Amino acid sequence: MPTTPDRSSYPDTRAWIRALPALGGVTPPPVGALPESPGALFLDWMTQAAAAGVPEPHAAALSTVDAEGVPDARFLLLKDVTEQGFWFSGDARSPKGRDLEANAVAALTFYWKEQGRQVRVRGTVVEGDPALSARDFRERSITARAVAAASRQSEILDDPAEYDRAVAAAVARIEADPDFVSDTWRAWCVVPGTVEFWQADTGRRHVRQLYRRVSDRWIREVLWP
Repeated sequence: MPTTPDRSSYPDTRAWIRALPALGGVTPPPVGALPESPGALFLDWMTQAAAAGVPEPHAAALSTVDAEGVPDARFLLLKDVTEQGFWFSGDARSPKGRDLEANAVAALTFYWKEQGRQVRVRGTVVEGDPALSARDFRERSITARAVAAASRQSEILDDPAEYDRAVAAAVARIEADPDFVSDTWRAWCVVPGTVEFWQADTGRRHVRQLYRRVSDRWIREVLWP
């Protein structure tokens, strides 16, 4: 494992950051023949990442834009990949829920540094039907469901005891009614317009392969590094 440079030995922050090691993963061989759809290649890459022991290979950064055009990003867990697109979930009252209500577009970025790979998904966002949202909610642990139902996500919390009471009450409600589903829980799908597969090269000749949707088919292109 590379030694982390001692920050105090550098003249300024920029010099120290540039000295930090990068692209130290073991990059798999480049992709040969590309499958017809990006979903198939994505699942191949995620399967390889999981088999190689990459922690949380289903974690991604979700980027959204609010009503004023201000971007925001946060990490979450991918829930499914279908022919329609890439699925995630959350509360409609959350910042991402409000952003998607104002601007139904998003980007998902996956980064598997151990393999020198990224996947960048951009597209429109559609909401899943109530049955899918309910299934997603019920698949969570009791505690996770209680937190989702009780939390006023991202609002200021003045009293931690109030949060504890709200979660405890939600746990009791769910234990009494296991079929309970929060009416603000949503499943969302990023329907991709483009999906880029990025594979690192230590000489910076990165391999970038792009899927671009044109009507009802995918165009496959290679991008300059």
